[in-house]
Amino acid sequence: MIDQKLIEDTCVELLRQAVTKLPADVENALKKAYEAETSETGKTQLKAILDNMKLAEETSTPMCQDTGVPIFYVGLGTEAKIEGNLQEAVKNAVPRATKDVPLRPNVVHPLTRKNPGTNVGEGMPYINCSILPGKDYIEITAFPKGIGSENMSALAMLKPVDGIAGVKRFVLDTVVKSGGQPCPPTIIGVGIGGSSDIAMKLAKQALLRPLDRKHPEELIANLELELLEAINSTGIGPMGLGGRTTSLGVNVEYACTHTGGLQVGVNTQCWAARRATVRIHSDGKVEWVTHPR
Repeated sequence: MIDQKLIEDTCVELLRQAVTKLPADVENALKKAYEAETSETGKTQLKAILDNMKLAEETSTPMCQDTGVPIFYVGLGTEAKIEGNLQEAVKNAVPRATKDVPLRPNVVHPLTRKNPGTNVGEGMPYINCSILPGKDYIEITAFPKGIGSENMSALAMLKPVDGIAGVKRFVLDTVVKSGGQPCPPTIIGVGIGGSSDIAMKLAKQALLRPLDRKHPEELIANLELELLEAINSTGIGPMGLGGRTTSLGVNVEYACTHTGGLQVGVNTQCWAARRATVRIHSDGKVEWVTHPR
């Protein structure tokens, strides 16, 4: 039986892990970018990022002052046995993590800007749920998303005639307009199809896929590679100061859509691509996951 308090305690540690240690795939990509960078300025910026990343892990302090907003992705195993309220457990973990990690209290009312100081409010933490057939565990991913990169999100309602060329043009235009604002090197999430809201949701979900795992469909995998090459040819570079590494990767997800539609969402992630995943099994075992589903 998965106890509510276990879920809460685990989510506190999940947020701590997410903001203090980058996933291995992102860390490796940053190290490769540093070795490959030919611009002296770009290399200096990447060195500063790597040093910062090391210090954050050694001191167990957040790697960036913007610790984002608390977004979670929860996979519910159909065979998992939960005692208590999962949503309440996640919600209770956030103010604890805000105080203990600590996290910067970023969550405010969108109009009054009132800040409760807990990172909890209407719709926050935001929990995305899905079903895991036949699994006896729940899988929870913490995805604290900073605003500098989030503000660079964009949506286009293209026409089918625009095709792949139109998709490429929109993604590249979005990156160029963003410049150095999202703290590159970035990771670019792209969602194609579905509807306007689905495309944007897919774009954010794409950022959860590890950089060393390309899309299983050849057409989409090739599109990811072509977009990455185009983005890195812009010369925007680390922190927008020039260089060959503007993005560490491009992940594309898609959904089938209406015959008259071609929706494209772009969600940008800064170099601090914070995410951490655990599985809590019905026997109480907590398993940290490097490559989630």
